[in-house]
Amino acid sequence: MKTAFSVNHRARSRFVKRGLRNYFEYRDLGIRRATRGKVVAHVIRARPGKAPHGQWHRHDCDVQFVYVLKGWAVFEYEGVGRVRMTAGTCFYQPPGIRHREIRHSKDLEMIEVVAPADFRTVSLEKPAARKSPGRRSRG
Repeated sequence: MKTAFSVNHRARSRFVKRGLRNYFEYRDLGIRRATRGKVVAHVIRARPGKAPHGQWHRHDCDVQFVYVLKGWAVFEYEGVGRVRMTAGTCFYQPPGIRHREIRHSKDLEMIEVVAPADFRTVSLEKPAARKSPGRRSRG
């Protein structure tokens, strides 16, 4: 399957409010069409007045990474904990990792790349609390 050349100029593009999360706007970068659905790439930005709901979920995909252009976001990952991402941070989420977004700045902008372009997102329950090793009592 042959892919196509693609160029996407900011001046000719627009953000849309429909997408995976209602608290974000998405600007498609044309990669889905160029790769015939092998990869999707878009710029994501915070929608004014909308806050993340913190729902635990996972994505059924092969590759997902994000590069933060502006602002910051706090995510939580099962087995990792909370991580604050700031402008210049690039993060890779392993396939199927349980995670959620806690909060973000009003000016948050990120580039996200996912393969395949059409992937499934599954809402999940909060993960079980990790058991910490107990302390022995002196007595």
